[in-house]
This record gives sequence, C-alpha cells and structure tokens, in this order.
Amino acid sequence: MTRLPVIVGFGGFNAAGRSSFHQGYQRTVLESIDTKKRQETLAGLAVMMGKVTVDKGAYYSGEQQLSLAEIESRFGTQICDNTLIRRIGKEFFDVDRVHFHENIQLDEQDSSFEISKKALPDPLPEGWALAAGTNLNDDQKTVRVRLTANTPLRTPSYRQLPVQSAGQLPEGFAPDSLYNSRFHPRGLQLAIIGASDAINAMGIEWQTILNTVSPDEIGSYSSSVMSQLDASGFGGLMQSRLAGERASTKQLPLGLASMPSDFINAYVLGNLGSTGTMVGACASFLYNLRAGVEDIQSGRRRVVMVSSSEAPIIPEVIDGYNAMGALATTDKLRKLDGGETDLRHSSRPFAENCGFVISESSQHVILMDDELAMELGANIHGAVSDVFVNADGFKKSISAPGPGNYITLAKALASARSLLGDEALAKRSFVQAHGSSTPHNRQTESLILDKVASSFGINHWPVTAVKAFVGHSLAPASGDQLINTLGVFNQGVLPGIKTASSIADDVVQNHLSISTSDTELGPDLDVAFLNSKGFGGNNASASVLSPKRVEQMLTKRYGAKAMLAYQAKREDTEARALDYHNGFLQGDYRSIYHFGESMIDENEIELSAESISLPGRKKPIDLTKENLYKDMM
Repeated sequence: MTRLPVIVGFGGFNAAGRSSFHQGYQRTVLESIDTKKRQETLAGLAVMMGKVTVDKGAYYSGEQQLSLAEIESRFGTQICDNTLIRRIGKEFFDVDRVHFHENIQLDEQDSSFEISKKALPDPLPEGWALAAGTNLNDDQKTVRVRLTANTPLRTPSYRQLPVQSAGQLPEGFAPDSLYNSRFHPRGLQLAIIGASDAINAMGIEWQTILNTVSPDEIGSYSSSVMSQLDASGFGGLMQSRLAGERASTKQLPLGLASMPSDFINAYVLGNLGSTGTMVGACASFLYNLRAGVEDIQSGRRRVVMVSSSEAPIIPEVIDGYNAMGALATTDKLRKLDGGETDLRHSSRPFAENCGFVISESSQHVILMDDELAMELGANIHGAVSDVFVNADGFKKSISAPGPGNYITLAKALASARSLLGDEALAKRSFVQAHGSSTPHNRQTESLILDKVASSFGINHWPVTAVKAFVGHSLAPASGDQLINTLGVFNQGVLPGIKTASSIADDVVQNHLSISTSDTELGPDLDVAFLNSKGFGGNNASASVLSPKRVEQMLTKRYGAKAMLAYQAKREDTEARALDYHNGFLQGDYRSIYHFGESMIDENEIELSAESISLPGRKKPIDLTKENLYKDMM
C-alpha cells in the first residue's frame, strides 16, 4: 500500500505577507473575498508593518483604539501600496545611488600626492613612483608619490540602477527582530521565521511528532539557488579584500546553499533524520518536494519538511540577471506603457511584458504519510501525489526553454488522470503556471500548456501565475505557487493576472482560460498542477490534490468509522492552530530558535547491533534491515 504524502502544515513569508492560514493568498485576491477575511488580512499586515499595535486583543494607533473597519479605512491604501511588488525600499539600498567603482586614467605625468609611509603599498602599484630623493628610512612620516601618465585608478561613484522594482516583504516587517539573528544572512533569517510559521500553524506540537516516530523517519529538504550573497554571507566574503577588510569566520559557512536546510535542522526541528539540498535553478522547491514525496511514498520517512528560502534583492544579483536581459527595467516598462509606469505592475505573466521581477521569499510545507496524519488528527490541506523532473536535452542557450517541460507536465496530468479520471482534469482542475513575465516565456509556456490541455481533452483550463503579485523568488518560486494553490482550494477563487490590462496577442490559449480578473472556481476542485521552468534545462511539474478529494480517498482507505475518530482528534489540532493564528494577528510571532538547547550527550547514546537509542527520543532507530538483494545471493 503506497502511502499518500498529505500536507499537514504550511507557512512562510513573501511579498504578500504571512503564508499560514492563507493570509498571503488572501492578499492576492483581496477584492474578491468577504469583508471579514479582507479586514482580518489587512489588520494582520498592519501589525506586521508596525502601523498598529495590539494590547489585550485590541488594535491601537497611538492611544486611539481602532476597529477592523477603521484599520482598513485608515491604513488600507498604505498597506496595499507597500506589499507585493513595488519600488525597492531604502532598507535594502537606494536604487538611485548604488555604490560602484569607476575606472579612470590620469593624462598628466606630474600628478602626485602624499601618503603615510605605513600605508605605502609594497610593492608599488603600476604607474606609481617615489619622488626623487625619497628616503624610506628617514624620520619623515609621509612620502610623496608621483603617478605616470595613463596610471589606472578606481574611484568610488554612484549610479542609478535600471531595475527599480522587486517583490519585498511587507514594508516595516523585520525578520531579524523576531529572534537572536546576529550575523545571519537575510535568507537564513527567512528560513528560521518561515519554518516557525509552518510548525506553529500545524497545530501539533513538534515534540509530539518526535515522540511518535523514530528519529530517522523524519526528513528535511531545503535550498537556495543563489546561496546567501549579502554582506553576512558569500557577498561579504568575496568583497572583503577588495573592500580593504578581512573575511569573518561566519561568511563562508553561512553562505552555503545548504544552509537553509542546516539551519532548520539545527535550530528549529532538532532533526536527526534525512536531510538534503536539491538545487534545480528556479524549479528548486519542486526538486526538494519530489525528494520528500518519494520518501513518504516509499515508507522511508513519515514526516518531511520541504522548503526553500531566498533573499536576492541586492545590487550584484540584480546586475547579473539584468546583464542577461532577464529583468524588467524601468525604461523597458515605460516603453511598454507609453510613458510613466506603475512599478507595482512590473510583473505581467502572459501579457505585454519585458522581464521578470526578482523577489525574496521563504516557503515551507510539512508532509506526513496518511496513516500518521490520521493517527495524530492532523489538519490536511491537500496532498502531493507526484512530482516529475526532466531535463531539456542538448541546448544552444543554457537559459532557453526546451522540450523537458512537455514531459514533466504531460506526466503530471497522466498521473492525475490515472488517479482521478478524465472528468476531474477537464472540469475540476487548474494550473499554476511558471509565468515568469518574459516575452519568451509567455509564448513558449502558453504553447506547452495549450498542447497538453488539448491532448488530455481540456477545453478551458484555468491558468494563473502568482509571480504577477509576489515576483520571481528563484528557489522558492514553486513554493509560492503551492501556497497560493492551497488558498485556491480553501476559498475557491483563482487570482487573475491583475497587473495587466489584457493578455498578449502571441499567447496561445485555444484550450486555456487566462483572465486578468479573479475567477470563482467554487468548492469542488480536485487537483491543481504546478509548473516550473529553470535556467539550465531544469523542468518540474507537480500534481496537488485538494483537501476535499484527499478526504474522499482517506474514507475509501480507512472507512467512515475511522474518519469520524480522526475528525474528533482534528478538532484539538484546529483549536491549537487557530490559537497561533490569532496570536500572530496580534503580534505574537512565536519564532522557534533553539540555539544550543537540548543538545544530545553522545556519551548517552545506546548502541547495539539491532538498534540505536538516543537521549530525548522515545523510539529507537531500527538497524535490522531486510536484504533487498536476497534474490542475488
């Protein structure tokens, strides 16, 4: 019996805000949800952004108490303007004054200057010569240096960055203030608070899970594409000598692409089981998701956290992608718009567009096998039935799309069809497109989606692309898709491409339905498909089952009586999860950071030929393994 990987917890942060309890999703469909949900979403963002404070359950601006309606009236526009994609904030850097060095050459041979003997480089740089009669051994503290003609020099200068928009966390929300984050790169800060959100929102104490399963039945898979390139990571390491500074002891290790997973294991989960870092460019989250799904399907793991975290809003990363012509620049946007442009509409998947918008994000899902979820009374938000990964074959350009995505998407639909039937695909499914907002993507991906839809008898396949709202977060991009998908399952509203006025003429949509406004899909959805394409020929597609469909499948497997018992246990889980949610809305973030806590004394490990018992873990690790190759012996 193949175990079903069900989603029992999810959380994180991106430009839409907090992921758990569908708060970020609700920000993307704010105008299409009911008043209570809209005002709750805005109030939660107002607290995150420091616009209101909370005392004893009441919201305040200064000393004035505010109702939810008053928060919306007073701060609603500010909140909307300072979430999702927008002009890069000065908390990152000043896009109009980005520091760099200008190369210059002197034309006059008699240029000279004085310098301290202690600061005099040895050997002298090219073009430098000591003034005639200089004696380095005399009592003079300075010497005069003459420069020859055409001496190369570099001088500090500033320039305006051509790319001025990004998908940033809500303005005023500071992840480094939520725990003792000293010297941590921003991407790792996001990993800590994002994993905390997912764990807290699960509604099951993590210790309960540790007491229920063996230590090696837990897994954690996470990565970042760009590693950590800010000053606290690889960026500071690489720049240190050129900036006249020394590298720190932390910059190299904290810069590694595996660090999001390492931080989660060491400081959030205390994980002793499987761990890994799968990097597949912009499809990385799905690569990690595949590892987790296969672990659970095979029975190797019973609980897996899958995540990705990325914080790439720094000038060097933006310069790199812009040099490739991949990003939406202000000038290109103005040409598209015939003058002034709204930077909040920089990302326009499947519309007239000019490049993607880089963003930061940290997204996390917790998977369990269906039997354990039933036993613990877990909230089930959906299930991941399959993830497929295929390369492009021979390529001319490493960044160009290729045939691999046809394979991954067709496999995902074929897998779902074998499980659910043709009607579910044709009438009760939708797709989260990669939708990077480049002219090439809108043509090639729409063609793939349209051909696959036609092949599987789908005539009006609903398509959305969350990058319209939160931008392209690189490694977590398909995590952004998954979190948004869970929101669609929960509330039945598919976000439209609202950053565009119309779909581009060269987009193929004979069998697709791509809307610039939100679409009501209703409560009867069965399955969604996530599609992701990455530089280098990294393609991945996943099929995600709705919670309604999963409950039907569990009833079939376990029976109605067992489902009633599960639902009774689930009530406590829902209550604990809701307590966290209500606390977060009031500024109680409950970040998990166990630095140096509950460490295992290796002297207390009990080891035999049959098992390993670890202090603090109720269940031992079984060492009696079946011979998988006994037919060959």
